[in-house]
Amino acid sequence: MDALAAEITHNYGRGRRVVAVDGIVGTGAFADDLGMALREAGHPVTRASLTDFLLPRASREQRGADSPEGYYDDRFDYATFQRVLVHPFRMGGSAGFVTASFDASRDRPLEPRWKTAPADAVLLIDGPFLQRSELRGIANFVLYLEPGAAAAGDARASAADALYRTAVGPRATSDAIVELTDSEVPKRVFADRC
Repeated sequence: MDALAAEITHNYGRGRRVVAVDGIVGTGAFADDLGMALREAGHPVTRASLTDFLLPRASREQRGADSPEGYYDDRFDYATFQRVLVHPFRMGGSAGFVTASFDASRDRPLEPRWKTAPADAVLLIDGPFLQRSELRGIANFVLYLEPGAAAAGDARASAADALYRTAVGPRATSDAIVELTDSEVPKRVFADRC
């Protein structure tokens, strides 16, 4: 984590920076640990998760509750995610942003809680499919967590991730790749982009 934090801050040392931890499993815990390493290195961090920007259940299940296509295409509210979080965060200054917009347990939008951050701050986002065409270019640094066998527990999520990997090729477009074959010992993988 310290090495990743040092790499991020070396390449993006000042200003508002967006770091994405992309993957189908383990992104929340990994991003929390990375956030701690960034804070210990003296950088203010705001955490957010794409899973707090869901569409209503009726929209999420319009193709069927077990559909990988539905999980991939109809699960997240990318427009709201960008409008209330990413774009205002990047504006800097006193612009407020919202780190969560939807309460999945109650299946309803959340009342916005506006936050601000200092001029030199990191927005650390986690979640699946963060390199989709709708989100391309939102992050300064993208870390992709390769699921390995860790995603085998949820067949629908695994199938949706296969759709994502075919459509986007996140391994080739990421700034860093971490393999989660053993979730207790994540391993950085260096892949040649040529």
